[in-house]
Amino acid sequence: MNNGSMHAAAVCFELRVPESRSLKAKRAAIRPIVEGLRHRFRVSVAEVDHQDTWQRAAIGVALVAESARHLHDVMDNVERFVANAPDIELLDIETEWIGAGVAELTEWEAEPGATRESDSS
Repeated sequence: MNNGSMHAAAVCFELRVPESRSLKAKRAAIRPIVEGLRHRFRVSVAEVDHQDTWQRAAIGVALVAESARHLHDVMDNVERFVANAPDIELLDIETEWIGAGVAELTEWEAEPGATRESDSS
């Protein structure tokens, strides 16, 4: 047991859907990503911005895990899943880390836009 420490991350993926010519087409491209993340990785996910824009989307993903290593592994797979999704371009990733032990994950912290918050108590 890890003495009640909590490990969590929230990521926002800024996406472009270049072939979209309507909100319906955009949602058809985004829906498989959202549903795939939810079912494959068991994370919380939602479209969080640009709901009324045809070619832009922002997807927010959150996860609480039992260890920093598990959190890192799942979030790495989530990022890969989104980056490889068909019919979208990944424009930006913004990551917020919460929890003890996340500082050791220097590979993720080196990513552009990645930040970390922790409780020092």
